[in-house]
Amino acid sequence: MNTNPIAVGLVALIIGLGGGYLIANNNQQAPTEHMMADGSMMQNGMGSTMDDMMSGLKGKTSDEFDRAFLSEMIMHHQGAVEMAQAALQDAKHQEIKDMAQAIISAQTTEINQMQMWGKSWYGENYR
Repeated sequence: MNTNPIAVGLVALIIGLGGGYLIANNNQQAPTEHMMADGSMMQNGMGSTMDDMMSGLKGKTSDEFDRAFLSEMIMHHQGAVEMAQAALQDAKHQEIKDMAQAIISAQTTEINQMQMWGKSWYGENYR
């Protein structure tokens, strides 16, 4: 499998930033809700959302796991794109805006790839 080292680095950075955010804000009140790309509401910050995504994979194997993984990961990436779009608009530092643009590019490419796999493996009605 040929992986793009920049995309892998960006994914690791996003995960690391999310973990750092959770650790830094452990004792602070997180936002109570945020609208996600699929119209669902994210409750109590990113921690519970990640827990929900992981619990959606538990006990699944084979095609059932793959389908759930794609669904959860697409939603996760869409959330990252939304955050990056907000950074493009509201961030002060150009470095953050540059990173946000790279995230949008990488995550959008991965969303499209996962959606193509889903349609290829599970039919046109995938998602």
